[in-house]
Amino acid sequence: MTVFEGEFDHSRVAPTAGRTYWLHSPHPAVVADREGGVVEFNAAAADLFPEMGVGSWLDEVVPGWLADAHRRLARPARTGPGTAGARAGRPALRGSHEGRLLRAHPTESGHGDVAWWLVDDSDLTVAEDALRTEQERTALLAEASTQLLASLNPDRCLEKAALLAAAHLGDAALVISPPVRKRYAVVTAVGERCDRSQVTMDPTSVPGLAEALQGFPPVPARWIDPAELPEWAVPEGFEGAPGSVAITPLPGHGVPAGALILLRRGGQRAFDASEELFARLFAARAGAALSAARLYAEQARITRALIAELLPPQLHHVQGVDFAGGYRTSQDTERIGGDFYDVHAGTAAEQETLAVLGDVCGKGLDAAVLTGRIRSTVQALLPLADDHQNVLKLLNGALLTTRHTRFATLVLASVRRSGGQVRLRLTSAGHPRPLILRTTGEVEEADTSGTLVGALPEVTSRSATVHLAPGETCLLYTDGITEARGGPLGSSMFGEERLRAALAECVGLPAEAVVERLEMIAGDWVGSGPHDDMAVVAITAPHTTHLSAVNGHTRGRYTA
Repeated sequence: MTVFEGEFDHSRVAPTAGRTYWLHSPHPAVVADREGGVVEFNAAAADLFPEMGVGSWLDEVVPGWLADAHRRLARPARTGPGTAGARAGRPALRGSHEGRLLRAHPTESGHGDVAWWLVDDSDLTVAEDALRTEQERTALLAEASTQLLASLNPDRCLEKAALLAAAHLGDAALVISPPVRKRYAVVTAVGERCDRSQVTMDPTSVPGLAEALQGFPPVPARWIDPAELPEWAVPEGFEGAPGSVAITPLPGHGVPAGALILLRRGGQRAFDASEELFARLFAARAGAALSAARLYAEQARITRALIAELLPPQLHHVQGVDFAGGYRTSQDTERIGGDFYDVHAGTAAEQETLAVLGDVCGKGLDAAVLTGRIRSTVQALLPLADDHQNVLKLLNGALLTTRHTRFATLVLASVRRSGGQVRLRLTSAGHPRPLILRTTGEVEEADTSGTLVGALPEVTSRSATVHLAPGETCLLYTDGITEARGGPLGSSMFGEERLRAALAECVGLPAEAVVERLEMIAGDWVGSGPHDDMAVVAITAPHTTHLSAVNGHTRGRYTA
């Protein structure tokens, strides 16, 4: 509040005994009668209204809004006992005078006179306006953060940043990404229109742009001449010539996320210091969101590439033998786990095909990492695949020298077609024994056994040779099938007997149908309850020869 100071001629004020305390008030005070004539006023009022004197008319010495308010309040005058108190405390009026914003409080005497107390609200109004602006900007920043972080897609994040900036910071906005092979991705927004383009340009052609792209503090808007902007920096749909330009960096997580260019049309006021500061605050949030989206996109790309190598392969119809596989992770939200299988075809028709199915101790990503190591090691040992014991020995040594403390079980199957039959050499390393489905519906267990790998210095194993007639199947499976709990009570183990019974119902079915049937039965058994990873591989001697499809592909299957 402003205190009006100055010399005061008391001869201009009619004396009033006993009521002189208000004459020294720092706020202007004026008493006028019902006709609008000045009765009394204090020194502060005399400084504010130099023409005022006792007997002068308000219309001649005060602003029109105050004189009009007095006439409405004083006519018709209400007199009588008690009216003064009843009509005191009327709402204040506001108006301006010589650049000052005044608030006028009326107090009626009850005899027609009205005392007007005036308070200078100029500074208060400025402060209130500034507070309101900051509250609006704070709300906008919060809303911008919410919208920018709502998507981890970099392209959508760029578009949202440009649209928000064009809507709230300027008439148009350009978001420029860091260069890729000397080309800059530019997203422009004018109103609700958003466009994308690739621009080959020299950032030094725009004052402050090169520095902003490197993350340096922005150049003040007053240093940028809008007339020097290149054609690409004025987006299509921007009406008229730019009148003001502001450029600010988009800070990211350790590296710049780009730059933001704001345009304001000619004829409008230029960006002031507070607007440039607000643009920097907005840019900080936009840069953080863009950086997070790009980081997520890069991590997702890397994850996809790595997972692609860990996913079970699409199985083939290899050298006259049908192969099919099925896999279900322990968590429906995961794609990889601790079970795995592979089929490695021989380089020549007379060479055996090696099928591998295994189970790593544990679940999830940690187990999947070890499955990747085992699969890579087995692939490297393919030239030695004729000797299963040697392969297991070398694999065991490789696992013992790693930092992992997990072990694994697996079964090896060397497969070759000879005439109408399929010959298999099966070797188990601590794994459930393969099951053989005969054409009679009988289910046999291969006579193979051995110790697990990755736990003991030495591994031992015993191989078994099995022949499959046309239509017969060898089933490799992990204990996630037999140990699955569910059923009517939800806690019964599926068990090997149920697996044998389910397999016996698959007589004469091709390999893929066998896998589908077993997966369906096991899935119905566990329902929505918890379970371990499940993997099965069916090796079937087809009813007919497929010489033309030796190198063809059958439908591989993978279930998450």
